[in-house]
Amino acid sequence: MTLRDDVLNEIDGLFPEIVAVRRELHQYPERSFREHRTSARIADLQRKAGLEVRTGVGGLGVLATLRGGRPGPTIAIRADFDALPIVEENDVPYASQNVGVMHACGHDAHTAIALGIARALVPHRDRLCGNIVFIHQHAEEEDPGGAKSMIADGALEGVDAIIATHMENYIPVGHIWHNNNYVMASSDDFTITVRGAGGHAAWPQDTVDAVAVGSQLVTALHQITSRKVDPLRPVVLTVGAFNAGDTTNVIASEAQLKGTVRTFDPEVRASVEEWVRRTTEHLCAASGAAAEITWLSGAPAIQNDARMNALVVDAAHDLLSEACVIEMEPNMGAEDFSFFAERVPAVYFFTGSANAERGSVYPYHHPRFDIDEESLRHGAKVMVSAALTFLEDGGFDG
Repeated sequence: MTLRDDVLNEIDGLFPEIVAVRRELHQYPERSFREHRTSARIADLQRKAGLEVRTGVGGLGVLATLRGGRPGPTIAIRADFDALPIVEENDVPYASQNVGVMHACGHDAHTAIALGIARALVPHRDRLCGNIVFIHQHAEEEDPGGAKSMIADGALEGVDAIIATHMENYIPVGHIWHNNNYVMASSDDFTITVRGAGGHAAWPQDTVDAVAVGSQLVTALHQITSRKVDPLRPVVLTVGAFNAGDTTNVIASEAQLKGTVRTFDPEVRASVEEWVRRTTEHLCAASGAAAEITWLSGAPAIQNDARMNALVVDAAHDLLSEACVIEMEPNMGAEDFSFFAERVPAVYFFTGSANAERGSVYPYHHPRFDIDEESLRHGAKVMVSAALTFLEDGGFDG
């Protein structure tokens, strides 16, 4: 039996425990930057498994290192563990016990997979060529997320490559989505405050109507993507909030717009910011209003390393049927795993978790999001198989 075969068999044997851990985490979700119980629980489980554990990494992050008995490179497995401010609507025994907080994005599953992989590897560590670092990341759901602070605190020191997965209810359990280039978009948020001059609704000529100016601005901003960006270079600009005024007979003196910009191309990303600022300033000035713009640069786009992606594809083909390994289209979601991917060869893939028969069809961030837990087995096996190949091959320089 090869090391890979033995580890995969260990995962099968540990599967009930992996499910139990996922359900425990699901019952006690914690929001970003508040994950004290979750962080402590992860650290405790990794210590009991026999790994070297460092806590408080970049905040509430946890690093757990498994050192192999043979020399070789180091690969990291990243799993996020924060939850969302959502009231869960699932009627299951493991439903959230923290009212108003829910694991609606699969982070409980990602963590259970990483913990299961660690447990499966420990009995065979003497045969392991190199090391595996488990990066348990806090605060993925809020900007600025935990990835940057963990990197600044040394999470990638000595790491040669990194791998991560995400549960995906857009594809059935037993399927894998992959891409050897861009996977997810960059994410930038903006807030625009329009300041005019309020007054009585019957005398608009004596005012600078912030609602009117803001309405024009919404339309003008949405035209940036169709008139200022090459249509072959994808970009999304969405104004998601417009707040102004509170009654019928008063012209508002102030309006606030909030929006997001998503793209893959760094040049487009910079260009859109410039055009948002220019459009806002000139339109407001032409109307006699003033504008204040706050721009929050979030995560860059996730761009997979083609060599790392090939490891995932090969592992998935060995474990699943060829028809179940699907090249995905990049999507406009965003994830701060991209900060890791900027620094070392990385791959981020999606593990199918949908099952219509058990009602696991709702997308992430939905109050009824849940997964077919068989996806835990598939995600763990594909991930550990790809990681072992990387180590056995001596990394990309081996």
